[in-house]
Amino acid sequence: MNRQPRPQGALAIDAEMARQHPDARATFTANHSMAMQIAASLKKSGKLLMLGMGASHAVARMVEPLYREAGIEALSLPLSEQLGQPLPIAGRTILLASQSGESAEILRWLEESPACDSDVFGLTLAENSTLAAHAPSMVGAGGVETAFAATRSLTVTLAMHMAVLDAIGVDVSAAQNVLRSPQAAPVSALVNAFDQVQSIVVSGRTLQGAAEALALGLTELSRLPCFALEGGQLRHGPMEMLGPDVGVVLFKAEDATASLVDRMARSAAEAGSPVILFDASSAPLRHPRVTVLSAGAHSGLAAIFALLPLAQTFMLEFAVARVSDAGTPVRSSKITRSE
Repeated sequence: MNRQPRPQGALAIDAEMARQHPDARATFTANHSMAMQIAASLKKSGKLLMLGMGASHAVARMVEPLYREAGIEALSLPLSEQLGQPLPIAGRTILLASQSGESAEILRWLEESPACDSDVFGLTLAENSTLAAHAPSMVGAGGVETAFAATRSLTVTLAMHMAVLDAIGVDVSAAQNVLRSPQAAPVSALVNAFDQVQSIVVSGRTLQGAAEALALGLTELSRLPCFALEGGQLRHGPMEMLGPDVGVVLFKAEDATASLVDRMARSAAEAGSPVILFDASSAPLRHPRVTVLSAGAHSGLAAIFALLPLAQTFMLEFAVARVSDAGTPVRSSKITRSE
């Protein structure tokens, strides 16, 4: 049987993913000083506002619960929302995230934002970007991500947050251990489980940010409608859409919400949807219509680092199975320069 050559866009994503963990480890080490500055601001303000777009916003959603657990009043908003419906920023520590440091919303916010007593910091992969020039910034190792659909930039930006969490006194040793020894696993069973789906909903509880990142990447690469709904929100009405052509992807960690994720997996399977469960709990669900990929028992940031590369691999392989030029955008660009 003749196999089609792997698309160039997919090869570019392969290359980004291959170096994301060493770049993340280097990022954590290199940004200690700036992390201490941000931590000092957070200890003073007690309030964190994270602003970004696309994958940068998804990363903020991943870490939002972790800052709250550490006693920080953390909130993440799309930067476009802050520009149009501004939340008062006085007295808050502000993190502006953009892997390129050049997206349209970042440039407009830097130009239009009023002077205030807030401390503003950047998170970027571009050392010479406009963002890094206008705000004290954490800079990720390895330079900007060039492949379409975020993979390495997610992991590297998470490492920046890990440095900040470490600086405010959170124990990040479990996350560091996972980052040092990332797992790989075959995803063919997951791709096969979704061979008939025409749309996908991705959901989580404490890992909802990871769900949002995966939904974005699936949409970008497969060109199918894929969206994220927090687990409770999925219960409140949208269950009506489920059926054989709507795939459900769930994220589960070793925490108090694990049983809620299991219940959703069972309900979605009983509604006729094929279900994939990325599981970082100590009690993986066993159900004949749920395809489970386990990554050991982890919570918090360690669970994110454990599941993210597995979800990225599934995202890419699902797209390659569906789209002949997966990874080559037709209506978008890596850096969004218009609003």
